[in-house]
Amino acid sequence: MADGKYSNLPRGPVGAWHALVWSLKGIASTWRLESSFRLEVYLFAVLAPLGLWLGQTGIERAVLFGCLVPVMSAELLNSAIEAVIERYGDEHHELAGRAKDMGSAAVFVLMMNVLACWGLVLVPRWLAH
Repeated sequence: MADGKYSNLPRGPVGAWHALVWSLKGIASTWRLESSFRLEVYLFAVLAPLGLWLGQTGIERAVLFGCLVPVMSAELLNSAIEAVIERYGDEHHELAGRAKDMGSAAVFVLMMNVLACWGLVLVPRWLAH
């Protein structure tokens, strides 16, 4: 939600609370409506502790854990794009299809980043043994 005409003023506790509630509503509706998001949360629930366990240094743990979060964030944004497009109807439009494909591609690129990060951290260790 836009802050309105007073958006240059500092946000107080009530405004911060409203922002938190809106964010949680967004996460809840994405969870309810998007199977891809649920799958990514399940993968996060497995991979995050695994990454913290497999990482031997703080930097490795940060890389293995930290590369997972942007995937879910991009899925939230992709779901938002799809919701806006679907609001305007089911008929095919080239630009709508392109926007949906680009949102999906953003999630894919971040998933490839997860594979690269995990591979760059873990594969040399496995090859050394």
